[in-house]
Amino acid sequence: MEQADALRRSGVVVDFFGVTGKGLKGYIKALSHLKRKIVEFAPDIIHAHYGLCGLLANLQHRVPVITTYHGSDINEKSVLPFSRISMLLSKHNIFVSKKNIDIAGSWKGRCSLIPCGINLPVIIPKEHARDELCFMPNRRYILFAGAFDNYVKNYPLAKAAMDLVPGASLIELKGYDRAGVTKLMCAADAILMTSFTEGSPQVIKEAMACGLPVVSVDVGDVAELTAGVEGCHVCDREPSDLAEALEKAAGFGRTEGMKRILERGLLNDVVARKISDIYISVK
Repeated sequence: MEQADALRRSGVVVDFFGVTGKGLKGYIKALSHLKRKIVEFAPDIIHAHYGLCGLLANLQHRVPVITTYHGSDINEKSVLPFSRISMLLSKHNIFVSKKNIDIAGSWKGRCSLIPCGINLPVIIPKEHARDELCFMPNRRYILFAGAFDNYVKNYPLAKAAMDLVPGASLIELKGYDRAGVTKLMCAADAILMTSFTEGSPQVIKEAMACGLPVVSVDVGDVAELTAGVEGCHVCDREPSDLAEALEKAAGFGRTEGMKRILERGLLNDVVARKISDIYISVK
């Protein structure tokens, strides 16, 4: 939605078509509805997000398709074959991390590396944010980059690391609105990511924009994004290594993560201009 809003600000007219069915059958059943939507809206481009959506969009031949692959559609072995068909059929393919390009294979001339962007957060002073959230003054608070019950986020590894960090609490990042997430990032001492797989995780970019130190396993594009940013650590999947990094990160203070976000052009309006250029080249 944020990317669509940024595209609208750049002058692109955007409408949506959502797939509500589950599994491959759900996507196939959506084809007739998609064709009706194309007649009603008469788009110049279909921009599909996720490999199976790209495959669905390419089952019609009236409108050229651009597909963005977000990570699970590349990293999940059961989905990758369908994503590869989408890559062959799409006029242009957008990947959010170089690792995903490497896994997918070479699509030279038909692909771009464009991580999704973020909006500038409204930063709250750490002390104020902690007071509003009733955080204990002498306790360290670590955000977990996802929901505890999301298998891909690998909560057991995070818990094993946190068990080695005395005086610290792990906060599940689940059920908050955008303002709530920003407040937590302003109040916390670090964020921890232990996922099995990722594409280009938005939560890490948002945390960096708030100056929150990052501790992560080497997943998605986190290592490239945080490289050289003091206070951020990329570790092996060993609880003791993660715990040591958390101790350092939690005592660091605020990082210059926002500077890296700006250097990489990872604000939504910048990303929207890159995508608009692709629309024009394909159209």
